[in-house]
Amino acid sequence: MEPTTAGRRGTLENPEVYENVPGKLIPIVAGEFDDFDNEAEQFLAGKTEENDFIGFRLKQGVYGQRQPDVQMIRVKLPFGGITPDQMDACAEVIEKYVPLVKGHITTRQNIQMHHVPLRDAAKLIRELGDAGLSSREGCGNTVRNVTGDPWAGLLEGEVFDPTPYVGAYVRYFVRHPTTQLMPRKVKTAFDGTPAEDRSITGIHDIAYISKVAEDGTRGFEVRVGGGTSIMPRIAPTLYDFVRADDGEYLKIAEAVFRIFDRQDWLRVNRARARLKVFVDKFGIDELRRLVDEELQGDWVAERDFSIDAKLFDYDEEADAPAVPASYGAPNGDLSEFERWAESNVQAQRQQGFNAVEIKVFRGDLTPDQFRGLGQVMREYSGGFARTTIGQNLVLRWVRDEALYDVWNRLKDLGLGDPGAQEITDNVSCPGTDSCKLGITSSMGLNKAINERLLAMEITDPLTRKVHIKNSGCPNGCGQHHIADIGFYGASIKVGEHTIPAYVAHIGGQYEEGVVAYGQRLKVRLPAKRVPEAVERWLRMYENEREGDELFRDYAARVGTTRFEEEVKGDLAMPVEFGLDTMNMFLDWDRNQPFQVIRGEGECAI
Repeated sequence: MEPTTAGRRGTLENPEVYENVPGKLIPIVAGEFDDFDNEAEQFLAGKTEENDFIGFRLKQGVYGQRQPDVQMIRVKLPFGGITPDQMDACAEVIEKYVPLVKGHITTRQNIQMHHVPLRDAAKLIRELGDAGLSSREGCGNTVRNVTGDPWAGLLEGEVFDPTPYVGAYVRYFVRHPTTQLMPRKVKTAFDGTPAEDRSITGIHDIAYISKVAEDGTRGFEVRVGGGTSIMPRIAPTLYDFVRADDGEYLKIAEAVFRIFDRQDWLRVNRARARLKVFVDKFGIDELRRLVDEELQGDWVAERDFSIDAKLFDYDEEADAPAVPASYGAPNGDLSEFERWAESNVQAQRQQGFNAVEIKVFRGDLTPDQFRGLGQVMREYSGGFARTTIGQNLVLRWVRDEALYDVWNRLKDLGLGDPGAQEITDNVSCPGTDSCKLGITSSMGLNKAINERLLAMEITDPLTRKVHIKNSGCPNGCGQHHIADIGFYGASIKVGEHTIPAYVAHIGGQYEEGVVAYGQRLKVRLPAKRVPEAVERWLRMYENEREGDELFRDYAARVGTTRFEEEVKGDLAMPVEFGLDTMNMFLDWDRNQPFQVIRGEGECAI
């Protein structure tokens, strides 16, 4: 196969033999690493224009940061799957090439590594390739990492596990000629449990939800045109049912992408060039008409939509661990263990087994934690884990008898805290730690909010259900739109000075199969006052809710004005620059006066 190089659309000549091992869905093409080495050296020698090189490296998953001369590497984990050996490989490259000495789980189930010099980036992606990990099309105007429910195949209520079909979808579209230079990126999700929709299909460009026809035929409901950012939309249904086993779901997707790819008017403003913009302008019915028309084209006969060879065919249950010969049991720490088991463990529908969600603070893991988790996976799980869109990690097929031992091992790694998906399990994007589009230090705010919440010692079960997410800019990589309490980075001008600030969204939802965007408040809060605002709103909710009213229902009942009133009196008031207010002009985890410095985000290049 001829490797893809800058300027080319791609090739359909994908390898026909696939490795059905979690984390190894995407075929590794060694020639691409040689190409990257050559292109990087040409660029560093001044022989390649920067814009030409940017397009090339983005398709290899190497993304420019706001800091000069360093890169972010985005390692794709389709449906979040990763093996113990790959955890070890991540530890190795992080120690060798990543100055921050950590890897970061993203809200797209990827693993990102930041501040890597370009020459080291070339070495890093090659070494991860040796472990079967790929960053191919982790960035750029491509089909990005395909997300899926980390609990797929394990819990009650599932129509069918879509994981094998995720594999075929990933393999079909990676390096595909239609999807190498689209107007913008495409984000895809698969979910097999509509009543829960743990993949949050509604916020995706294209999404598949498992369905079974009356005759037993497997298929999907297809949704197109969702997204967050400055124009949040919930994806409407394009087709109520498309077949799975004959590859019709792939055919429909390619037809959509071909139509999208021809919309040159979208390329004029890449900041708004998403599928949701097309659907918003012309409507889902018009897109369906165009897809039906597109499916009559000659290109259909040129494609092979059969999926048997592409399916992710992996019998995870066959690798499930046996009952351990000996195992520990809680004694003096029973209540602590029970609290962790209550919040972080779900019993599988397969009797005797559990899924364990590991709460990962800000999604960050050190090399020692990567290695330690890899060993825990080998000893106690079905052989691999899945990352989550909440920046956590799920161990699958953990025996009942092993839960206490797993908890102790996780505690030794600093990963044994309870509260997965609860109020202290905050989500945030990297913000100004690395992103060119970042306005504020969203990671710093995450830490500050978390410290305030822990100090509050929240025991109320309804308050624990509140979700808090924040983003460093309005684009919403931290998914602030759908949180109970969400924030995005902004600023407040004070004469010649600027204060880092946040705008709040209240009352979002993404659970129980429902996606709803929160309402934006008409106040800007200085960044240093946000934790106090969070505490006030939580106490207000506890004091004013009716019975077992959830936070989002309370917010809908009292309206945004009530939340604004709670902070307008003092927290949202203007701040004059002076020695006694200097701290307000510094962002969280920063010691220099705040400035709004935004570059062009490479997602739109």
